[in-house]
Amino acid sequence: MHKDTHQMLHRLFLAGIEDADALALRRISMALHRWHELECGTDHGCIERDESTGKPYWTCDIGHGGKRGRQPISDREKGALERLAAIMARYPGFEAYVQGDPRGCALYILTPGQMASREPGWLEANYSRGIAVHR
Repeated sequence: MHKDTHQMLHRLFLAGIEDADALALRRISMALHRWHELECGTDHGCIERDESTGKPYWTCDIGHGGKRGRQPISDREKGALERLAAIMARYPGFEAYVQGDPRGCALYILTPGQMASREPGWLEANYSRGIAVHR
């Protein structure tokens, strides 16, 4: 592991997150980051959700007059968010923030001390004060 990864894991540990949960948060963050990248798209296609069912599909140009192909995929975002919720339930007062822009970190953990203000919109405006969970 990279030195920055060790430092991030150590910050989580010092904040009160157990080692196994810190490693799981790292894996969740990496899964969410990749999902967000694929939602934005690659040269090969992108993830789109069906508006009526919410199910994810991989969509791509199939090369026939601009037609788009679509194939169902497993909802890795949903699984990652469920694992995240299960971990965060063990840490009352902590808050997780998922940031969907793939140009930055996907997951931030805010400690109880950082969550003193719970005004509407505070978290969205101040999430970067938390611990950035990255690879």
